[in-house]
Amino acid sequence: MDGASGTDDAAAEDQPTASALLGAALGNAARRAGMDPATAKGKSTGHVVWSAMGGWRGVIESVVPGLVFIVVYTLTIDPATQDGNLWLSLGLSVGVAALFTVARLIARQPVNAALGGLIAAGVAAAFAAFTGEASNNFIPGFITNTVYGAAFLVSAVTGWSLIGLAAGFLMGEGVAWRRDKRKRRVFFWLAIAWAALFAARLIVQLPLYFADDVAALGTLKLVMGLPLFAPLIAVTWLAVRALYPATAK
Repeated sequence: MDGASGTDDAAAEDQPTASALLGAALGNAARRAGMDPATAKGKSTGHVVWSAMGGWRGVIESVVPGLVFIVVYTLTIDPATQDGNLWLSLGLSVGVAALFTVARLIARQPVNAALGGLIAAGVAAAFAAFTGEASNNFIPGFITNTVYGAAFLVSAVTGWSLIGLAAGFLMGEGVAWRRDKRKRRVFFWLAIAWAALFAARLIVQLPLYFADDVAALGTLKLVMGLPLFAPLIAVTWLAVRALYPATAK
């Protein structure tokens, strides 16, 4: 019986924990975004941030579909009804996202970012098309910000910062960072900062959604997108690099 119990205990220890699985998933996502300290060694912070955004192509693929929607909708607003051409705006927005995906397929390049943009544009268009309300094009974004913001906030207050889990995986220390007060404090505040970013988007944009101000909502969504994302990525990278100075050599 003791032998069987010992075998069971050993097998249990070999099983990956939820934190290890989550850390691996987050770490791999950071690695794909070019934020692996092992491969980014010697590169400037600006280079790392630019890589995380996907370079010029990534920026264009993430910004243009939404920009097309808001520009076309605004330019086609009927003074009498104060409504723009919803179907034309949606069609062009999704069409541009589809072109980006096709272009990557033709060039035999990774399509993850472009495909993600196409799916996001398609889902958002479905919300607006089924309801006939242009403002509902932004509902998926509200849901995403709520989920991400809540995840970062919960991870911070429970002591299992998502930033810490990703960094721990990339640095090969698992969850050992939780025994270091300095690292725990830094990862706590980084998670809070990311939660605050997503919360700020909701606080600013939801009133415009309820006011049905599509033009202002679309503009602020773009302004609060990459322009806020990039600096926070830089801060996160610099903070993590300071905690693991050996990786900066």
